Amino acid sequence: MSLTPFPSTKRDVRSRPVSRGVTRLRVVDPDGYADWETVYRDNIDRLYRLMYSRVGNRADAEDLTAEVFRTALGPLRLDSSKGEVRSYLLTTAQTVLASHWRRTLGLQVTTIDPQSESNSLAAPSEVDDPSDAPQRAAKILAALPDRYRRILELRFLEACTIKEAAEAMSISVGNAKVLQHRALHMAAKAGLELQQ
Repeated sequence: MSLTPFPSTKRDVRSRPVSRGVTRLRVVDPDGYADWETVYRDNIDRLYRLMYSRVGNRADAEDLTAEVFRTALGPLRLDSSKGEVRSYLLTTAQTVLASHWRRTLGLQVTTIDPQSESNSLAAPSEVDDPSDAPQRAAKILAALPDRYRRILELRFLEACTIKEAAEAMSISVGNAKVLQHRALHMAAKAGLELQQ
């Protein structure tokens, strides 16, 4: 069963109970969104493509896109114009992405410039450009020492648990955690050097 804050039919006027026996009407701007489902459907592709271009893998991009909507759900007002909603979602995406990199690597790696991104995200494109993330990841991995490269390959490319990666490398789980942590920091630095 799905719960929505408003009926799924579009109307020009919405009513909200204010107090017992009193109903307040709200006019819906034709340039705005009628309900949360419309906000989601209109912006999901843009935000997913943005996140995928920044993180380079589907699972993280999906999680981060969902986190953007979850974060924006409370403070975002539906009576805002479409441009304001998109701008707010883009700013929220920037914050969510920065938090992701801070959690993952311990430093902010990616920034989103709202001015340049708003133009490219104005409307979904018909053909998705292939991502260069696999080539960038291969260059970064090639710049790492063997043990660091191997722990990252096991953990992120082969989706092994930390315990499985430790067994494959014949090291303790604690050592695998330390290797992964150091490898991620070194990979972040290598990624920044490749960008320059």
